[in-house]
Amino acid sequence: MPKTIDITELILRDAHQSLMATRMATEDMTPACEDIDKAGYWSVECWGGATFDSCIRFLNEDPWERLRTFRKLMPNTRLQMLLRGQNLLGYRHYEDTVVDRFVEKAAENGIDVFRVFDALNDIRNLQRAIAAVRRTGKHAQGAISYTFSPLHTIRGFVDLAQKLVDLGCDSICIKDMAALLKPQPAYDLVKGIKEACGQNVRVQIHVHATTGVTMVSLMKAIEAGADGVDTAISSLSLGPGHNPTESFVEMLEGTGFDTKLDKNSLLKIKKYFNTVRPRYKEFLSNITGVETEIFDSQIPGGMISNMESQLKQQKAGDRVDEVLAEVPKVRAVSGYPPLVTPTSQIVGTQAVFNILMGHYKVLTGEFADLMLGYYGETIGPRDPAVIELAAKQTGKQLITCRPADLLKPEWQDLRTAALAMPGCNGSDEDVLTFAMFPQVAPKFFSTREQGPKNVGKDPNAQPDAAPASGTQSAPHDTGKGPVQTKITYDVKLNGKTHRVTVKPA
Repeated sequence: MPKTIDITELILRDAHQSLMATRMATEDMTPACEDIDKAGYWSVECWGGATFDSCIRFLNEDPWERLRTFRKLMPNTRLQMLLRGQNLLGYRHYEDTVVDRFVEKAAENGIDVFRVFDALNDIRNLQRAIAAVRRTGKHAQGAISYTFSPLHTIRGFVDLAQKLVDLGCDSICIKDMAALLKPQPAYDLVKGIKEACGQNVRVQIHVHATTGVTMVSLMKAIEAGADGVDTAISSLSLGPGHNPTESFVEMLEGTGFDTKLDKNSLLKIKKYFNTVRPRYKEFLSNITGVETEIFDSQIPGGMISNMESQLKQQKAGDRVDEVLAEVPKVRAVSGYPPLVTPTSQIVGTQAVFNILMGHYKVLTGEFADLMLGYYGETIGPRDPAVIELAAKQTGKQLITCRPADLLKPEWQDLRTAALAMPGCNGSDEDVLTFAMFPQVAPKFFSTREQGPKNVGKDPNAQPDAAPASGTQSAPHDTGKGPVQTKITYDVKLNGKTHRVTVKPA
């Protein structure tokens, strides 16, 4: 009897986050939910990542209501979310009781599977969130942010998997956010985890398609014993997105593996999203083919296009190649972090600064924090000279403790601030929305009663008849950086103060 390979469908989260800047409205997803629920997926990823931010920033949607809607429409399917460990869904570390409260409310509103990762693979940044998931009785999936460098090894990743199992994770995910996982490392890594942690430890593989090699990587992974893979329905796949669900199903024919998915349901889902995709044409990624250059820079394709735009605004569009060559150097200086939200944006923006202003003449606040340990511990040592520059610029000290240990209890202060805002309904969910995005939540609370805003357009409409919509890209875990307001720093250089405005990558 063929071994069943579980499929996690990404169409309701990472697929549209990767290809159309997370702009898809809930009303454009709900018509497909019945067929998605019938297809036989192990789980459907539908929340977390950038969806929370995009809901309140661009769509005037309550992300908690989106989750409750999915729960109602897909009663037979596990609902899954992506959680950034101690960062939750924001871009800073949160105090432990806020982490506990967020996980509790996410489970209460419908999440069954929590995929928990940390950008630096610092196990200390995962402990609290995983413990919180375990208390809810939901499925805790510990994720390894995959990358390669002179210091990253299969043995090191296997050891991290063992630590995640020891924390009580129900499964392990190999999370390849930039399509870097080649076939042989995929085989070796899965085999190593199974041998070290036990054959009964469930292993899931998440890859993107950007480099063109990862469909083979999925096959090698399941030959090594992987139990499940992530795919996206074909009408929203490939490019900087993921491998097509239907193609993976067909690839397994005659191999001794099977997904047991219902092909008729898959066809209906595909046809439906074929009709939705053209409405979001203005947000679609320009990357439609293969980009093997990512193996050199490790910067996801979506971030490369944003970097090009950033340089053009500084009248330095011809210096993209210099910046791409600088990124691996910055990564080495900062201890070889995996390039995933938020580290991809931090390293990429510092590379731009280095090329435009001189090497480490100006540090972004985020890069200074990375150098000083405020995001956690990196696999390699960080350059002492740049650490000293970071300390001088920020007035902060180098730390080696778990960053969240420095945070004071903040729930009551967050609650008091949120409840004072017009439109806040007083629920824990609203307080958590404010905690994640304190600059965006107040406007959302004040406009929520106006209802959701669909930024999709009729592809046949005249340009002046199209509804207005934002143009800034939403954040993405594989390179579309966090959407934030511009940040201004006063930087002292040679005795003079210069005002520098940093635009997120």
